[in-house]
Amino acid sequence: MKFDEIQIRVRYGETDQMGVVHHGNYALYLELARTEWLRALGISYKEMEEQGIMLPVVSMSLNYKKSAFYDDVLTVKTILKKKPGVRIDFDFEITNEAGELIVLANTVLAFMDMNTKRPIRCPKSILDLMPE
Repeated sequence: MKFDEIQIRVRYGETDQMGVVHHGNYALYLELARTEWLRALGISYKEMEEQGIMLPVVSMSLNYKKSAFYDDVLTVKTILKKKPGVRIDFDFEITNEAGELIVLANTVLAFMDMNTKRPIRCPKSILDLMPE
């Protein structure tokens, strides 16, 4: 459906003693990519929160294919395959500079009313910005 790509240079503090990216850092990479995907569409997390909407992660899966290392430049491709309802489902592909697949991932987030802490449907104002 719609995709966006960002690049992230692996910082020293994100690696272990062998210079390999620690697995826990991939969750942050996915969050950065999701935020930028939404920003490219014209949606700001900050504005959503000001309107009383939050998007907590309800599930995340990562399938590690190859190691990434200190100073690598990773490309994180964020893919939305279908329009959201109460949930929004993102797929990710992370590759290195050689184009080798590093990680396949998926996150599912739920639209939630910040006041009631209850799930809500994706607001029409956001749906209207989604590509066909």
